[in-house]
Amino acid sequence: MAVISRGFTGRRREPGPDLPPGQFLTRDFPVLSAGPTPEVDTADWQFSIRTDDATLHTWSWDEMMALPIETVDTDIHCVTRWSKLGTTWRGVSLDTLFADVETTDEFVMAHSYGGYTTNLPLEDLLDGKAWLAFEFDGEPLEPEHGGPVRLLVPHLYFWKSAKWIRGLEMQQQDEPGFWEQNGYHTYGDPWREERYS
Repeated sequence: MAVISRGFTGRRREPGPDLPPGQFLTRDFPVLSAGPTPEVDTADWQFSIRTDDATLHTWSWDEMMALPIETVDTDIHCVTRWSKLGTTWRGVSLDTLFADVETTDEFVMAHSYGGYTTNLPLEDLLDGKAWLAFEFDGEPLEPEHGGPVRLLVPHLYFWKSAKWIRGLEMQQQDEPGFWEQNGYHTYGDPWREERYS
């Protein structure tokens, strides 16, 4: 039986400017998870990219911390209709991690500690569009929000920004992840209101 955390239901938030259709502005940061929150120590955390030829590129926490770190100021939009404007994150660009990765595949399956998956086109992770985020508003990312590290893909609905990220697997075809298999849209553009399939 799935454990559904607080945030999937609740009162409507105030409407705001510059929001995608159907969204409401929130000033807090709702916690939305399907299942228990994994507790992953940074000493044990590892991130990998597996390519189409089964090559595995891996980074430990210390190796990731040695890479160029960026500050990202962005708005985020959840499929459950809340939007949070002006959030600040710190993390490593996926462009940095893919710099030495060779692949002919056009799609990615993101894998999380705890078993969660979500699918994305590779082009939505590159060219300054996605990061591995480990800080939020100047503090280490809390486990309930995906810490120690979550994927941050702010131009898509926030379920695509997989919490507790542990790796990316390259794929030739776009295969649905956890929420996509359960009725969510395969892509998830909030400005097109691509909530459900």
